[in-house]
Amino acid sequence: MMYKKFDDGDLAYLKSFLPPDRVFSGDEISPDYSHDELGGSLHFPDVLVEVLTTDEVTRIMEYANERRIPVTARGAGTGLVGACVPVYGGIMISFMKMNRILELDGENMTLTVEPGALLMEISAYAEERGLFYPPDPGEKAASIGGNISTNAGGMRAVKYGVTKDYVRGLEVVLPSGKVVELGGKVVKNSSGYNLMGLVIGAEGTLGLITKAILKLIPLPPRSVSLLIPFDDVFSAIRTVPALMRTRITPTAVEFMDKEIILDAEKYLGKNFPDKSSDAYLLLTYDGLTKEDLERNYDAIAQVCFPLGGKDLLIIDTDERKESVWPARSAFLHAIKASTDEIDECDVVVPISMVADFVEYTYSLREKHGVRIRCFGHAGDGNLHIYVLRDGLDEEIWRRKLSGVFADLYQRAAEWGGKVSGEHGIGLAKTPYLREGESQVVLGLMDEIKSVFDPNRIMNPGKIV
Repeated sequence: MMYKKFDDGDLAYLKSFLPPDRVFSGDEISPDYSHDELGGSLHFPDVLVEVLTTDEVTRIMEYANERRIPVTARGAGTGLVGACVPVYGGIMISFMKMNRILELDGENMTLTVEPGALLMEISAYAEERGLFYPPDPGEKAASIGGNISTNAGGMRAVKYGVTKDYVRGLEVVLPSGKVVELGGKVVKNSSGYNLMGLVIGAEGTLGLITKAILKLIPLPPRSVSLLIPFDDVFSAIRTVPALMRTRITPTAVEFMDKEIILDAEKYLGKNFPDKSSDAYLLLTYDGLTKEDLERNYDAIAQVCFPLGGKDLLIIDTDERKESVWPARSAFLHAIKASTDEIDECDVVVPISMVADFVEYTYSLREKHGVRIRCFGHAGDGNLHIYVLRDGLDEEIWRRKLSGVFADLYQRAAEWGGKVSGEHGIGLAKTPYLREGESQVVLGLMDEIKSVFDPNRIMNPGKIV
């Protein structure tokens, strides 16, 4: 696809209706906007604009579409697959100043927000009012627009589902500049094709989200976390299917090994409450009363202990909470701090295959001669696998990384898995998506892209 080269005339047009302090070009653009959290791909936009209204987005899109100028949406930039990297330059639209919470509708249990609102702000706003927005990706500083655009999941997906389960409605600006309202405050909707579902997880390749109506639920009054040590990570993970078959549905089921805990301790300067074992399950449960939660302890122990669980540590004091959950949230940053470069695979496999897949992942350390860290959401089969460069020469690093990823994605496909559980496809995972899906499926994706975006200006180089 040929795109128009952005020039001074295009810049002048944007400055004709946007104030100078919200339009940046050349050296005015911070290097932060050339990459996402991992920083593997570096591409600068020709111009960065900060928008405040849907009307501004509409004018930009009308102009860009007519002239075939690429457009890339940008939220908080916390992604891990290069989805917000402007591969073809052009216009980058930052939504971070379009960040208001617009309405809390208590009767319909919805919260209407702009795309730049941060996840931690939305969660805090709801909880202060006795309400709950369940999706809980590890990066709390992510924007809601980015969460919706990648269909982010997180630790609570085991019980509550992922972002798409909490999006009731969207306002979307199409590439043509037309504005469409998809969904609404209704609970059920069988009115034709699920166009909103196509936009969720599309990573800005079909349209730009300018407003979202989110579903809220009552805030659970009580919650407790349990830390269960095991001799090895495989024993820990093999316990998970048995836990999931009980009558007690956990809010989160996380697995971690001692290596990654030590990385987090070093990064945070805080001690983890227990380091006596090589692996741990971290479980969270919520309920109405403290007694409800305590009644579950025996049932959980009866499942875990015969399968290798060595203890059941109740994380119910502020001190223990502050030593456990910040460590879990810091795993990615701790891994990054331990080496000079990383790349990530967030493959998802059936829950029954998680332990086998982790065991296979660890075998790749010796096969490819690289350090690999692995943790994840054992309760929903979503693994976070990080390959660490550790000073390897660029050519050797790229060869080893390619080999590890090829093995991981091939094995995931063989075992009924998928390329991404929650981080999306973006730029980094597009080749693996093409290898893992049938030509019929890829063809349908391409046709959907053509219907929404016939000039292919929306986040080109991503997904299709």
